[in-house]
Amino acid sequence: MSDRILVFIPCYNCAAQIPRVLAQFSSRIARYVETILVLDNRSTDGTREAAIGAALAMPDLDIRVARNRDNFNLGGSHKAAFGFALRRGYSHVLVLHGDDQADVMDILPALEKQWHRKYDACLGSRFSAGSRLQGYSSLRIAGNRVFNTLFSWAMRRRVEDLGSGLNIFSARAMRSPDIERYSDDLRFNIFLFMGMFEKKLPVVYFPISWREDDQVSNVRLTSQAWRTLAILWGRLLQPAKFRLADQRSVRHAEYRFDVIFPVPTQGMA
Repeated sequence: MSDRILVFIPCYNCAAQIPRVLAQFSSRIARYVETILVLDNRSTDGTREAAIGAALAMPDLDIRVARNRDNFNLGGSHKAAFGFALRRGYSHVLVLHGDDQADVMDILPALEKQWHRKYDACLGSRFSAGSRLQGYSSLRIAGNRVFNTLFSWAMRRRVEDLGSGLNIFSARAMRSPDIERYSDDLRFNIFLFMGMFEKKLPVVYFPISWREDDQVSNVRLTSQAWRTLAILWGRLLQPAKFRLADQRSVRHAEYRFDVIFPVPTQGMA
């Protein structure tokens, strides 16, 4: 069966970066991609217009720009994209964040070696051997390594990164009914990875490059650290209850978006 890979680019207030992100697909990575979905979470800075302008300059690629129907946050945007991919029969979703911190070319070796067919998730790691970090403080690196160690101990498997901006997931990984209950905020990837680990789905990490220059981070480091620790605490103290709990602060009935470019005959996705 041939691959059908959907590239999902979640973005919020990334007007300055999204043209650069799309320009990454002018390289040989494009031959692996069927569709690129730029999914905007209700930005206020012209992100959608910038994405459309960039897409118009790349007519050889199937680029779609869409807007969430509500504020779904990063995790909810993943749920919307996963649902779209499953309904449309894509075999994989390649996630590349719209803030231009990651380089999509870093996943090319995994695609060339067909790891995406062997593993249900190929996860980009900022902290593996061969990873390259630019503009990332030593404090944040140390903090991430501590969390990776704690989660490795709790999950009884090596965790090299709790959530970067470059990953690829199989349809089987996206089809889990547990995903709807995962948090819609920045912690979504942690719940997703933990669910895959517990189901013993085959997962592999690969090194990536990561930079911070003109990006504006949406992460509040102290509060995010405490909320990440709360996940670990809940998992260790009451594992059965933790697995069944709905981790969302707002329970959306559905996760849908409207395609605004190219102008569709039907807007709902």
